[in-house]
Amino acid sequence: MYQTDPPRPAKEVLPTMYDLPSENPQEPGLPDEFHIFQPQLLRETFLPPTNPEDQVFVASDLNLYYDVRHSLWYKRPDWFAVLGVPRLYEQQELRLSYVVWQEGVNPFVVVELLSPGTEKEDLGQTLRDVDQPPTKWEVYERILRIPYYIVFDRYTNHLRAFQLQGSSYTELELRQRRVWIDDIKLGLGLWQGVYKSFGERQWLRWYDSLGNWIVTPEEREGQRAERERRRVERLAEQLRSLGVEPDLGEP
Repeated sequence: MYQTDPPRPAKEVLPTMYDLPSENPQEPGLPDEFHIFQPQLLRETFLPPTNPEDQVFVASDLNLYYDVRHSLWYKRPDWFAVLGVPRLYEQQELRLSYVVWQEGVNPFVVVELLSPGTEKEDLGQTLRDVDQPPTKWEVYERILRIPYYIVFDRYTNHLRAFQLQGSSYTELELRQRRVWIDDIKLGLGLWQGVYKSFGERQWLRWYDSLGNWIVTPEEREGQRAERERRRVERLAEQLRSLGVEPDLGEP
């Protein structure tokens, strides 16, 4: 978006982190709101029945260090999950980063949310000089050999899924905008709904073997409250049928 001088009123056009440069030339900017809340929904619904909950580590916007020979090189996936490692570092500490040569386990699945300026790298369409660090695609495919790589463009609601087959990623065919990952007995698809009071839109969300969306803790609590409300209503109706007016207390 071209910025005028003086800037146009905010009510006409509000510049984004992608339009305005950072004071640090190497820093493209902090995540926008979608990059904050979409990973939260992925975290809340990623409950693979194949692994104990305390042996699954998920993270978003966390430095992923991948090469012991170049210990300062890292990528920062929008969201990733590792299976078979403790949720807490040494069973007690939250991780400040994920260092693969210390953890000994590579991520199982990575999700990237496409943004202006990063789309080509996320999709492996950029070239690099020999003295530069590898791109995200190269790290995920060739170095870490992450089994599943998912990319989502929220502007077009276009979901793409790649599976490591042999030495390279192969794009998977989606069915009803969903992809099933049999290794973890979970699938990932596009869900239309309201999350965290945001207006209804398309969200990435995990689903189970029956095709049901995994519920969030907030939804689970809402379901519990609804069951309790219905139980009280049934009890009240039974009392009324016996000629007793129930005392339901103050609303």
